[in-house]
Parts: sequence; structure tokens; C-alpha cells
Amino acid sequence: MEIKKNIKLYMKYASVCTQSVMQYKVSFLLMIIGRFLLAFCELIAIKFLFYGFTQIKGYTYGDILLCFSVIQMSFTFAELFGNGFKVFSGMVRSGEFDRMMLRPCSLILQVMGSRFEVGRTGPLLTAFFTLVLGIRHSQVTWNLMTVWTIAAMTIGGTLLFMGLFVLEASFCFFSIEDTSLINVLTYGAKTHGKYPIDIYGKGILRFCTYVIPYTLIQYYPLQFLLGKTRSWYLALCPFGIVVFLLFCYLIWRFGVKNYKSCGS
Repeated sequence: MEIKKNIKLYMKYASVCTQSVMQYKVSFLLMIIGRFLLAFCELIAIKFLFYGFTQIKGYTYGDILLCFSVIQMSFTFAELFGNGFKVFSGMVRSGEFDRMMLRPCSLILQVMGSRFEVGRTGPLLTAFFTLVLGIRHSQVTWNLMTVWTIAAMTIGGTLLFMGLFVLEASFCFFSIEDTSLINVLTYGAKTHGKYPIDIYGKGILRFCTYVIPYTLIQYYPLQFLLGKTRSWYLALCPFGIVVFLLFCYLIWRFGVKNYKSCGS
């Protein structure tokens, strides 16, 4: 019952944010087009790269497109639902978070609902277009298991990036300002994640496995998706993100417990 109530409340938050944006329809349309073109330029860059190469460490053009589309969709969905955490430092400085703490409602739900970024649908369109191209150019044998794999990668990636946004917001309890360190792990992962992580070397692969688990939603399930291994259990790796998400939540709870208002 509580979950149903929270979902209903979040939908109201999202509706209010969408209505406010749609008050300026031309501005909204231009924002969608601009973000679509910005994301589309990344796709063009990949196309230009493969004019000079047929493969990158064993990965074909279609393989890279599938990888790119998954990361693009994951990051866009995370921004769509979790952008409130990215601007959390402003809530702390203005005293808005103090007001949130007085309300009989989940703090995480309030932060998420404060910024529903419907304008992120621009990059999402690019991601869907890239996915279609990837399916056309890849040699993947599509069946129920491979469809499940790419869906699990996208959902797991969304949870991973949202966890990083929560982690970034948690630092604001102690520093007031957000930190650029997490931007390296979010925007950096989005940029470099359009290629399979193992092309960057074993050191980066280990870091992305044992520190920030990008490989659970990208590299390992991708190996099964592309038929490079028959180890079907790799398709279940995205479930491991739940552990990372729990860790981020515990850091958030620790920050809330030790929070001291900075005034408004």
C-alpha cells in the first residue's frame, strides 16, 4: 500500500514538472531538438571512426552501437528520474531540503520529484535509433534470452547511474557544494561506456569491476549478448547493481542523520 501511495505521489510530481515545462512549448521543442542533435553527434563520431577500422579489439560497428545505445538509454533514464539529486546542492544552500524534512513523505521521493526532466527524451530518441541500427548491423541471434539481457543491462545501468547521483548528493551534506569527482564517474562513464570497457586495458577493467561496477551492466552481459561466451549467467550480472545501490542508500542515510542546516 505504501509503495502504491509513493508511486501515485511521484506521478503527481512528474505531472506538475511536465506542465510547467510545457507552458513554453517552443522552448521545450527547441530543447528536445538540441539535446537530440548533441547525442546524435556522438553517434556520427562512431560512424566516422569505423570508416578507418573494421573492428576495435574484436568488436564490430554493430557491437559498438548496441553498447552505445544501452549506456545512452541508461544515463538518460537516470537523468529523467533522478535529476533532482544532481541539483541537490542548491536545495541544501537555499534551505529547500530543510522544508522537505518537515514533510511526512520520503525524502528520496521528494528529491526525485522536484526535477522530472522530461526534456531528456531528446537523447532517448537517439538511443532508440542507435539500438535499431545496432540490431541491424550486429550478428546477435535474437531470442528471449538476448532480449532479456539487453533489457537487464538498461535497467541495471539506470540504477547504477541513479546510485551515483545519490552518492553525489550525499557529499553535499558535508561539503554543501557538489563535487566534480562524481561527474568523472557519471559523465565520464557515459562517454567512455559507449565502447566495451576491456578496450581500455586491464587496469580500467578491474576498477570498473571492484570499485564502481560498470562491468556488471556493460562488459560481462555484453559478452554473452554478442555470443563471445556461452556463460548464460553473465546475463544476470546487472542484478548485482542492487548491492551497489544499497551501499549508496546507506551513505545517503548517514548523510541525512548527520545533516546540519546551513540556513537560507
